[in-house]
Amino acid sequence: MLSTADNQSTSQSPGRDSADHRNLLLLIQLRWIAVAGQLTAIGVATIVFELGLPVNKLILVVAALALFNAVSHLRWLRGHTGGPRQLFLSLLFDVASLSALLYLSGGVSNPFAFLYLLHVTLGAVLLRASAAWIIVATTSFCLLLLAVFSDPLSFLHQNEQLFFSMYVEGLLVCFLLNAALVVTSITRISRNLRERDEKLADLRQLKAEQAHIVRMGLLASGAAHELGTPLATLSVILGDWRRMPEFQNHAERKEEFGDMQEQLTRCKDIVSGILLSAGEARAESSVRTTIMAYFDSMVEDWRKGRSVEALIYRSDVEYDFPVVVDSVLKQMVFNILDNAQEASPKWLGMTVQTDNDYLRIIIEDEGPGFPAQVLGAIGEPYNSTKERPGRGLGLFLSVNVSRALGGSLTVRNRKARGASVEVVLPLSAIVIGKGGENDN
Repeated sequence: MLSTADNQSTSQSPGRDSADHRNLLLLIQLRWIAVAGQLTAIGVATIVFELGLPVNKLILVVAALALFNAVSHLRWLRGHTGGPRQLFLSLLFDVASLSALLYLSGGVSNPFAFLYLLHVTLGAVLLRASAAWIIVATTSFCLLLLAVFSDPLSFLHQNEQLFFSMYVEGLLVCFLLNAALVVTSITRISRNLRERDEKLADLRQLKAEQAHIVRMGLLASGAAHELGTPLATLSVILGDWRRMPEFQNHAERKEEFGDMQEQLTRCKDIVSGILLSAGEARAESSVRTTIMAYFDSMVEDWRKGRSVEALIYRSDVEYDFPVVVDSVLKQMVFNILDNAQEASPKWLGMTVQTDNDYLRIIIEDEGPGFPAQVLGAIGEPYNSTKERPGRGLGLFLSVNVSRALGGSLTVRNRKARGASVEVVLPLSAIVIGKGGENDN
């Protein structure tokens, strides 16, 4: 029951995964045990031992406790988390109900008066020191009132030997009950606190990693901005050299200039990728082409220099149309294909399709697939099973690039074997005349 409630709570309210909320559930469960135990004790005392107890009043107190617990449980299921204050008030209500039951069943002569120690123990573990001392003072005051105002049971005056025997038996039962509940409660509370501490440690680690990523992004973005101007200058100079008469008829130099221009373009593409992953873009990195030609060329470029045995490429684009595509999209797809090739060097599948106003790029492999912990944290930095520096940043940057282009990236495991990565982008981001920035 606990695990089911915890799963429901996680989906309904962010506070329901807190240690206080789980501890509140523990109190609710202990209170249900108390209600069942009290009804059993009343039944045994009146039916088996035929003690003259005010059954109606005792049942009324137990009913009030059950009603309070039902309301508390309903609030818990709806995600209400009162924190330490609600824990404190719940314990005070428990002390009050126990005091009422003891008052009606012999007061301090009832061996179950030692159940006050359970409330003191829970208060010491769950509450702050000031609130815990209030619980101590309240239980002590209630015990004092019971000693002064409560009446012992009538049969005690008639048979002291019977009273002593029943008191000892009740004391043993109370001790066993106290010990069992204390061990169960402390174990559960300690586990809740450990889980809370582990989550806090994970959050601190995540915060440190994100701060590191931010610093890397600022450094990379600054370096990319600084490199943009000299790269543009080199591109202009190289273009002027290629048009100079003394080099027009020099085949070897023209080939070298072509290689230099290719490497310079690659550097500019890398700079564009860095800027776009940081939320910026360079307009000069955009290319005007058609959708089919762009992806045909992309697949052909990726195949060069890579030893994949089979890349099955399928284009389900309904008709060819002009687009203006930033080169960072190519880098993102290359990154996904490289990761897929590493997991499945013998077979890859890539499908490009248009669906209404969206472009879908689906890349599949026949590798081992993604572990559950990786699938549950897609888009987070360092989310990978690879044991090497910088692991998990490729997928992290791909998610950021897809978001920067106004789309999304989804990762799932295939039913048969392998994994599938689907990138969905709005056509308005790349199609000329669709109302996007490319209309200009």
